[in-house]
Amino acid sequence: MRSLTRKAATVGATLALAMSGAVLAAAPASAATSCYASSCTGLDPATTTCANDAVTVSTDGNLELRYSPSCRAAWARDKNAVYGESVSVRNHQGDSWDYSTVTYVGGSIWSAMVNDKDIQSQAGSSGTNGHFQTGWY
Repeated sequence: MRSLTRKAATVGATLALAMSGAVLAAAPASAATSCYASSCTGLDPATTTCANDAVTVSTDGNLELRYSPSCRAAWARDKNAVYGESVSVRNHQGDSWDYSTVTYVGGSIWSAMVNDKDIQSQAGSSGTNGHFQTGWY
């Protein structure tokens, strides 16, 4: 009798474990993006999921045009900005967002994002180091 009770308990525990695995496996495997294309316009990439898969698609000096494939959005970034420098990004639809900085040498600055779904974007910067502009992407 004890053997039968132990087997039933083992089978029950195995079934419960298998069912909980099936429930967990049904959950989505990836997190949703926090914005997409035009809904990203004007948002800070650091406060969204867009920065997670971002790649640099064009550069000019320290200026970078960053792009998120999952969000279909772009922004400007300078990882070595100097005091008084500003960066901006624009797209062919005329959306433009600026970020002015008061950081010191060695600071990172970036712009808000613009829609980059099926259109092109470009980053620009100006300051004491001069004017820089990336290619369109």
